[in-house]
Amino acid sequence: MGWLADLIDYGVIGFLIFLCFIAVMLGVERALFFRKTDPSIYKSRKELELVLMKNLPFIGTVASNAPYIGLLGTVLGIMLTFYNVGVTNNIETGKIMVSLSLALKATAVGLVVAIVAVVLYNTLSGTARKILMRWDIDNEG
Repeated sequence: MGWLADLIDYGVIGFLIFLCFIAVMLGVERALFFRKTDPSIYKSRKELELVLMKNLPFIGTVASNAPYIGLLGTVLGIMLTFYNVGVTNNIETGKIMVSLSLALKATAVGLVVAIVAVVLYNTLSGTARKILMRWDIDNEG
């Protein structure tokens, strides 16, 4: 059953790291786009808003779901620990604690990914709102 533990570890944690990488890359792309965006070239506020919000929903989705994905990895790891204890009839406290602590790392990784994605999302959303306000100010009246 060692392969199953590796699958849970590398599968869940690998997926979380992959999501974090994609969210950060999209965040960098948005930040670079925002730096060079001139709101005055857009004819309507909706057109500008559509361009500014590109990829932000994905970052927000990663932010809101990463803790759940990490928790899923932890639950699977704990279930595997209980299964192994039941099958082997081995109640060595040290082995159980090591196995449970390793299961919790998926939650930790999920929380780290969520924190990174939340910071990205909030920063980028705030910048998009400022650019939209600039468009509103320039197009009053």
